[in-house]
Amino acid sequence: MTRPEPTATPLPPIPAKRYFTIGEVSDLCGVKPHVLRYWEQEFTQLKPVKRRGNRRYYQHHEVLLIRKIRSLLYEQGFTISGARNRLGDVRDAAYEQDAAVRLSPAEVQSLRAELEGIANVLKHAVASSHARDASPTSAP
Repeated sequence: MTRPEPTATPLPPIPAKRYFTIGEVSDLCGVKPHVLRYWEQEFTQLKPVKRRGNRRYYQHHEVLLIRKIRSLLYEQGFTISGARNRLGDVRDAAYEQDAAVRLSPAEVQSLRAELEGIANVLKHAVASSHARDASPTSAP
């Protein structure tokens, strides 16, 4: 079975709307509607809202998920079960890497110094609290 060639053109931006029809999602993700219906059976995370006449309406997060599934299957070469396992991970390493904050060494050093200062303040507060609890109090 041959796999579709990854498209050279990037996928269109996702419009800012709440629900998308299966035809719109098909266009936005470069996947045919029958493939989307099949993926709904294979990926439990993909659950479009069904309304009148069993029409499917996908939300923004599901469009992003479909794009991720498409990437895993068509571009990265995963099988359906491999993609399912990859999506089943608690966190996707690629997502974490993309979302990570990049700090310069100087910023890391400054942040570390600030955190050490906070830790010292807390340590002294706990020590003084224990000292007050341990000191005898005079009864009135």
